[in-house]
Amino acid sequence: MTHLGQSSHIGSILSCTDIIASLYGGVMNINPDNPELEDRDRFILSKGHAGAAVYAVLAEMGFFDKSKLRDHYKNGSVFSGHLSHKGVPGVELSTGSLGHGLGVACGMAYAAKIDNKKHKNFVLMSDGETDEGSVWEAAMFAGHFKLNNLIALIDYNKIQSLDSVEKTMTLEPYEKKWESFNWKVKRVDGHDVNLLVKELNNSTNGDKPICFICDTIKGKGVSFMENSVLWHYRSPNKQEYKDAIRELEDS
Repeated sequence: MTHLGQSSHIGSILSCTDIIASLYGGVMNINPDNPELEDRDRFILSKGHAGAAVYAVLAEMGFFDKSKLRDHYKNGSVFSGHLSHKGVPGVELSTGSLGHGLGVACGMAYAAKIDNKKHKNFVLMSDGETDEGSVWEAAMFAGHFKLNNLIALIDYNKIQSLDSVEKTMTLEPYEKKWESFNWKVKRVDGHDVNLLVKELNNSTNGDKPICFICDTIKGKGVSFMENSVLWHYRSPNKQEYKDAIRELEDS
């Protein structure tokens, strides 16, 4: 998709694909034949620049035919570079401007509690995104109102758009920050699908929202993309695409 459309963010996409696949494939209550199911679980990709991962997973789940993904990032396509809900069944919210997803998810979770709805609300953020003050304002809101129907996941690949997270704005001690806002926190391997499914299904929130800090690798699965800031904005050329596919198929 990123090769054909010459779009960006393949490194960010590969770091979070296992998380999204785990949610849709083994955790969330969804129905591809009825995307607007009232009691469906909700998912927001706050790091909207990795939207191709959501489009791919939705296609694999049967929300629409996979052949449509070839139009990704082309003029007039509903599959825009940043995630869009317009014309795409299964997408709850258009995202791209970082720092907004958690706040929206808080509103959805709070409304669900008022209406006595039992569905869960998931939101996936990038690590660099949590530099935004709006994230911590929302985190404070969620903790105060005991939104135990809210599950945040952080794609902690430790590289932002132009440099490492550590050099840009250090986040550690990360767990303690979330705990101080009255969240339950778990740190997990963001590429271990079996572990993710198990932890997400078995974790009890009590009266707190829960945050999964998922340790990941930017560009996971492609040796020349892994842990490289270059692949935040670059799209693979023809040879790089072939090399990447060969590595992924052999893994």
